[in-house]
Amino acid sequence: MFDILWRGLVIGAGATILMDLWAIVLTKVFGQTPPNWAPVGRWFWHLGRGKVFHENIADAAPYANELALGWISHYAVGILYGVIFAIIMGQGWLATPTFLPAWIFGIITVGAGWFLLQPGLGLGWAASRHPKPMKVRCFNLLAHTVFALGLFGTALIIR
Repeated sequence: MFDILWRGLVIGAGATILMDLWAIVLTKVFGQTPPNWAPVGRWFWHLGRGKVFHENIADAAPYANELALGWISHYAVGILYGVIFAIIMGQGWLATPTFLPAWIFGIITVGAGWFLLQPGLGLGWAASRHPKPMKVRCFNLLAHTVFALGLFGTALIIR
């Protein structure tokens, strides 16, 4: 079991790093706005105090270290996803990784963003209150596909 857990930790970290590299490419090459993890940090701070959903996270009381907490939360969730995926898939997949299961899992994880994080930030279900909800949804699906590539690629490297 220890083998599965450490591999899950590594593939989750690798997948999150690849997702962040993708965000840099989108920012530098395509002019996308870079991710801002401060609102996520603020949301996690308030989550720890029992408040899940906000009308607008910008109106919530600020937390002095929300950007750092946002980054830590981003990596903690990515690593947790890697551990969960490794446990679900087991030694067989870790020995001979294939992309399809990683991609299916990556797309499933979009649900946490659409149905917990985005409403929690005040963006509505699947960013329905965002000015361009379909753009957000498409970028969410692309980012989680890149995350899946990271799960798969990191698993190939460490097998």
